[in-house]
Amino acid sequence: MIIFVHGVPDTPHLWQPLIKALGLTEADYKAPALPGFGCPRPDGFSATKDAYADWLVSQMESADEPVDIVGHDWGALLTLRAASLRPDLVRSWCVTNAVIDPDYSGHTMARRWATPLVGEMVMLGMRNKQRLLPALMQGGMPADLAKQEVPLIDKTMRQCILSLYRSAVGLRFKGEWVEDLKNLPSQGQLFWGETDPYVDLSVAERFSKTHNVPLHIEKGAGHWACAERAEQFAGLLKEHWAKV
Repeated sequence: MIIFVHGVPDTPHLWQPLIKALGLTEADYKAPALPGFGCPRPDGFSATKDAYADWLVSQMESADEPVDIVGHDWGALLTLRAASLRPDLVRSWCVTNAVIDPDYSGHTMARRWATPLVGEMVMLGMRNKQRLLPALMQGGMPADLAKQEVPLIDKTMRQCILSLYRSAVGLRFKGEWVEDLKNLPSQGQLFWGETDPYVDLSVAERFSKTHNVPLHIEKGAGHWACAERAEQFAGLLKEHWAKV
């Protein structure tokens, strides 16, 4: 079973180009929506980084077999955390354009979302769909994907984003989230859009060296390289899975 884990501010729509490129059927994979992202937020769900990590572990447990897990952005961070907590549930893992790195201090928008009042003001601006669409495209989100995602960025998602980023202090990771990376299964892979404006390529290179994980750099691609270069990513994943 393959599990695809999207990031912020995305939904499972992110994975459709890759799923098509891989030629998967519905029986081959799960691409669940993070709670509150294009779907309801369960009663009592705190939307913190640990709550989402626990949710992902439960998704992995429900597969009834070790999974091949692929994560992008926050989905990548949650993939690394869940795989560190439960390596027994993982056959292989691959993350794209985000990693848990104690030396990374977060991109500008992450720091704004993590700041009380400032984050709320940013979210007020994100209610304007006509402005949000070109802003996401300018940041590198493919136009077709942006047109699908923007209508789903509702009040529930915006509130979940604030809770998530504040629980991570704007993507500043310390403590057990970093220390537990020593438990990561060895069957890992990085796929990185070279021109990502949010997480510099040097972060991927540092993670690759520190944790001895192969790094594929997708030249000229950005933060959403997994959708932008779906055919290339599919080829890499097939090679990765074949080695396991």
